[in-house]
Amino acid sequence: MTDAANPPSNPHPEPAPGSGGYGFPPGPPGQGGGYGFPSGPSQQGGYGYPAGGDGYGYGYPQQGQQPNPYQQQDAGGQWPPAQSAQSGISSTPQPDWEAMADRSAAERRKKRLWMLGGGVTVLALLAGGGTFFLLGDDSEGPGGADAQPSTSASPEPGDSKSPAGYTATVEGDATLLRDSYGKTGIRLGPDFQLGPLGKRFQIVGKGNANSYAQSAEPVVDVTKSFTVTARVYSSGTKGSRIAVSQGDGESFSFELGVNEVGGKQAWIFRVQTGDKGAAATTRTVTAEGPTVLKTPTMLMATYDAEKKTIALYVEGKKAGETTQVPPIWQAPGPLQLGRSKHHNIWTGAWQGALHNIKIYDTAFTPEQAAAYKEGKLGPEPKPAHAWLLT
Repeated sequence: MTDAANPPSNPHPEPAPGSGGYGFPPGPPGQGGGYGFPSGPSQQGGYGYPAGGDGYGYGYPQQGQQPNPYQQQDAGGQWPPAQSAQSGISSTPQPDWEAMADRSAAERRKKRLWMLGGGVTVLALLAGGGTFFLLGDDSEGPGGADAQPSTSASPEPGDSKSPAGYTATVEGDATLLRDSYGKTGIRLGPDFQLGPLGKRFQIVGKGNANSYAQSAEPVVDVTKSFTVTARVYSSGTKGSRIAVSQGDGESFSFELGVNEVGGKQAWIFRVQTGDKGAAATTRTVTAEGPTVLKTPTMLMATYDAEKKTIALYVEGKKAGETTQVPPIWQAPGPLQLGRSKHHNIWTGAWQGALHNIKIYDTAFTPEQAAAYKEGKLGPEPKPAHAWLLT
């Protein structure tokens, strides 16, 4: 292996009269390319370029014979070029001090370029080993219009990981979101991409059929009380946009996200109480007042199995509640991010960003919801599952 700072030393031939010196073609400027450029009408390759005709420049194989790669043949294929008998000049070569100086300067430039190139390569390798990027469409990827504005990161209650050391994905698998409290990873679909958010991460969907993620198994026991919360940023201008749901059969068990109500977008929390997914067997809580489009929002949905109520909180404040809710139908299938199942059809493709997704095995009270929003909930209750903490 050759040291990049000390390129191999090879003997260089003495340039002939009329030559341009090391790295330059002989003859007038019109006959050959300069340093690093292809030659002109003579069809000879400059340094690093293949020559026309039968020869190649430095670094390319020769056809037939292989002359010294540091030398460039003249149009007649001879080196040194033949002297004219009428010139009256002796054929004995004389030292060309200007050419030798040019050759020395060219060699010093070459060494500097090698050293610079080696340094850039090392920096690129170091950077590639420390970070990774999942790149998508510039207008909709993690740094595009659908990504929410970066915010400063701060540890969540119960999160022992520091912001600098937090990892969003399972080690060795950049498409599997790590569960910080449980053991259930969430697999990212092709168009749900991981992107930066301050010192931590978010996932960004493009609003198409591939903008989803799902766990390997159900995460929420809908027969008991639970709380689902997520920080969301929706850039979808119309239609249904579901941030979190559960079930992949004929219908969902619950869904949390955006829906159009009275021709306007609104935050919604909906549960299904029948196994066929009929509208008559769903129960919904709607928050019609807050702005939805391109507004970073903390959503929280609760189900109290004892009181038979569902509630929706927006930014820590109760937006609505529905009582006398029948038992929620336990739909088959895992937790979903970015979509929901309606009558065997996937709907609500998420366009925008999601992060700080948590599941609790208890129904939060209004006081707990407000404390959670302010970061003052304390160590209890602890999440059963959590992904993309910020």
